[in-house]
Amino acid sequence: MSYPNYGPSYYGPPPQSHPNGTTILVLGILSLVVCSFLGPFAWVMGNRALREIDESGYLYENRGSVQAGRICGIISTVLLALTLVLVVLVLVAALLTSTTR
Repeated sequence: MSYPNYGPSYYGPPPQSHPNGTTILVLGILSLVVCSFLGPFAWVMGNRALREIDESGYLYENRGSVQAGRICGIISTVLLALTLVLVVLVLVAALLTSTTR
C-alpha cells in the first residue's frame, strides 16, 4: 500500500515575518514619495534587520520586503544628499554674485 505524496516535509517551525519588515518597507516608500528625511531611517533599520535575519539562521518570509524598504531608503538618502548639495551650491552662487551697495 502506498501513501499519497503530500509534498516536501519541512522540519521545524514555519517561517514567520520579521517584526520590523513592514515598518521598513513603509518608511522606504514614504521616503521616496512624501518625505526624503525618512530615507536614512529606512536604510539603517533595513541594515539592522537584514543582519538580524542573516545571523538568526531562521527562515523569515519577508526578507524581500526588508530589502525593498532598505533600497528605497538608500535611493531617497542619495536624492536628499544631492538636493542639499544643490541648495548649498545655489546659495553660495547667490552670495558670490550678489552686489551690495
